[in-house]
Amino acid sequence: MAFFPNYSPDPAGGDLPVALTRRKPSYPISAPLRGYLSRYRRELELPVSYERLRSFDETIPVADDLGHDTLWESVLYPPDEMATLKEDLKYIYALLKVDGDLSVMEHLYIDRVDFCSFGNSMPFRIRIVNSINENPDYFYIKRADASRVYGLELEHLLSPNRLNYVTHASTLIEEHIAGVPGDVFIKRWLGNREIKPIRIAKELVKFNERCFIRLLGDMRSYNFVVVLTPDFEGWQVRVRAMDFDQQSYSGGRTFYLPQFFKDNLPLVEFCTRELDIKTAYQYQREERTLLIQRAEGSGGRLDLLLDAMADDPIAPEENVIQLRQGLAEHFHADSYLRCESMGALVRENLRQLRV
Repeated sequence: MAFFPNYSPDPAGGDLPVALTRRKPSYPISAPLRGYLSRYRRELELPVSYERLRSFDETIPVADDLGHDTLWESVLYPPDEMATLKEDLKYIYALLKVDGDLSVMEHLYIDRVDFCSFGNSMPFRIRIVNSINENPDYFYIKRADASRVYGLELEHLLSPNRLNYVTHASTLIEEHIAGVPGDVFIKRWLGNREIKPIRIAKELVKFNERCFIRLLGDMRSYNFVVVLTPDFEGWQVRVRAMDFDQQSYSGGRTFYLPQFFKDNLPLVEFCTRELDIKTAYQYQREERTLLIQRAEGSGGRLDLLLDAMADDPIAPEENVIQLRQGLAEHFHADSYLRCESMGALVRENLRQLRV
């Protein structure tokens, strides 16, 4: 795994990430975070809550094109509720896409509401279809966990990607993040020589760095997607996180480094073959420079977010203590030992980029 510069696990083996054995607790949105969301139009009145969607009558398993179980179930509601619910869900989609203007979305219809009991968020997935060309899109309705909201907003501010999401009380609405799931990419695309191997390796180094600096954990292959864009010189590649549940929760340093997860080993081995260490250093430094530029270009918005995050108890105290010790040793910086929260650790990670 040495192709990722500067990162190594605990020599004793105790610092390697392990599979989660229980659900991470859900943290409520605090008053400071709610104020931040309202200031930047992330907190809006919504006609549908997560709890309203929980009142379904029955479910039907959803299979993929090959007939395999997807862990999703299509949910059914009483007929009188379904008609109103579909109109309200279409309005929410309009809020995400066109600031609530339903006049440009008369040709859209809600095709299906799915539910997944797997994972922390237990989300609902809404399938909405254009009746003119039958092109589908999706969005998700989840419980509003503060960890996930911080993760979404940090992604919006510090990554090359922009995200649409809104909250209301205890409900979170997220847009669909399109791309090839990482585990599917490994099986079907990794050996495709139409994609220049160096482009895949470059993006993996950059993704690894972004996750570590902004402390987004548990980026196993099924928690991120690979976006492939055709270009005049072949395919461009970008890796995007799609699950933000484990934002700044774990105390393990390597939990925030995708390279150390067993599920990602084929990607690590691929990069080891295709990338030399000097080039890896170059790509790591490029991403660090971009992170600084994005942080400075946020117009003070990032500072307001981190102020709220610094006062928010979104992880057990022992996790904060463990992580600050690990980061202090990694960066050889005692300044981490003065951090009392996960938000403070994210801020210190960003500060270290300038040292």
